[in-house]
Amino acid sequence: MTRTIPIAKAPAEQVSSTTLEGDGMGCHAGGETLLAAAKQAGKSEVLAQYAKDYPRNENAGPHDQPQSMCPAFGSLRVGLRMKRTATILSGSACCVYGLTFTSHFYGARRSVGYVPFNSETLVTGKLFEDIREAVHAQADPEKLDALVIINLCVPTASGVPLQLLPKEINGVRIIGIDVPGFGVPTHAEAKDVLAGAMLRYARQEVLSGPVAAPQGGRKALPSVALLGEMFPADPIGIAQLLAPMGLTAGPVVPTREWRELYAALDCVSVAAIHPFYTACVREFEAAGRSVVGSAPVGLEGTQDWLQNIGQASGIAQEKIDVARNQALQAMQGLMMAKPIQGRITLSGYEGSELLVGRLLVECGADVRYVGTACPATPWNQHDAAWLAAKGVQVQFRASLEQDLAAMHEYQPDLAIGTTPVVQKAKEACVPSLYFTNLISARPLMGVAGAGSLIQVVQAAIGNQNRFDRMKSFFGGTGAGHATGVWQSVPVDRPEFRAETKRQLERLQKKRKAEEMG
Repeated sequence: MTRTIPIAKAPAEQVSSTTLEGDGMGCHAGGETLLAAAKQAGKSEVLAQYAKDYPRNENAGPHDQPQSMCPAFGSLRVGLRMKRTATILSGSACCVYGLTFTSHFYGARRSVGYVPFNSETLVTGKLFEDIREAVHAQADPEKLDALVIINLCVPTASGVPLQLLPKEINGVRIIGIDVPGFGVPTHAEAKDVLAGAMLRYARQEVLSGPVAAPQGGRKALPSVALLGEMFPADPIGIAQLLAPMGLTAGPVVPTREWRELYAALDCVSVAAIHPFYTACVREFEAAGRSVVGSAPVGLEGTQDWLQNIGQASGIAQEKIDVARNQALQAMQGLMMAKPIQGRITLSGYEGSELLVGRLLVECGADVRYVGTACPATPWNQHDAAWLAAKGVQVQFRASLEQDLAAMHEYQPDLAIGTTPVVQKAKEACVPSLYFTNLISARPLMGVAGAGSLIQVVQAAIGNQNRFDRMKSFFGGTGAGHATGVWQSVPVDRPEFRAETKRQLERLQKKRKAEEMG
């Protein structure tokens, strides 16, 4: 006969790495327990830096957290998009499975390394030795420029010391980072964790001596580095806007290959298109580069951005005015027509939500709410103030509940948001668009951005009649207690729910009486 051995919870002051023995316990220990263990295991410094770089509401409950995938996916994505870069994950098998599945779903065309562990290797330190062995085995200079090792939640909480790995092996750069879900709030900010670590490594290489030039050579014109992932056509559009000032668009950080990091540091200024890359900004500022927030979206946004970029890059006002006038002539007709008619709520977790909100407002949309999973930073402060002045509610670190409450409150003609927001909108017969695939994955800057956004938004709002016809045809089929697909319609039994509720109330009263007595 099998029997269950009870596990007594250790007092808080006795938390140690051994309390995380085993994959399962670590996965389900809870953020506070993992955080306490990680600090005691020697990760206090890195976690303190994360708390400063990626601030969160410490009083927020489990349902007040911003929407995000597993944060580690952000760092994994950055590495997988780079040439001659390999990634090794150290974490629970279930987490690694989910991350690799998601990475391949989003088009990764290479393998992800994994160093498994169990209770014994985790507690005895053998896991670190296994990681070091894997790193030495994979560090092939014929194939790789860099090798990234990512600690997930349990190894971070157990203090697996990636900082003790060699900085390079046979010329291959070794970059170890901790990306725990209890330390990095969103997958967007996790992109900054790895991109910032790579910039720091590249900046130290530049300080140590000559480095490799970009594959196409150095640009003839002074460049503006672009911070944040964006649609491939956007850097081209930005370069056209900068050309009258004698500037051009530099590399996009996160970069696609290592030597682009050197070219990014070789800029005259930095455009923080996505405002949450705090670690990257720190490296650019350490290199003496000025950082400008916002982006060239809409008429006012483009005019302000060109002025600020020109000043940060040391360009004469006459040239700045030429660039602004050319942009004005190209965009004025389209933007003044105010082609979008309708009320919109907008939310997402990519980091560009405020920029999209600005563009929608300038295109004539009645935008009532913009929610973003990312925090307020100095580089989105201007956009937030601009939206607030237009009567738009801006919510940083937005939770799913806040996004849904805004949709319910404002009754939009179009809801733009994450998957669960879109699902709720469609259930309510409201046209909706998934932000990541249908908004973020298209041009946003300049004339091309405005034209593209107008087209997709107008088409979506125009679908209301289709929703009404479907609602009329299907009625309440598959709703409430009959949700799902059935051979016969389920019979609602409210008396069962009433009986369950009565029993729970009796149990609560009994427990309360026992506590008092």
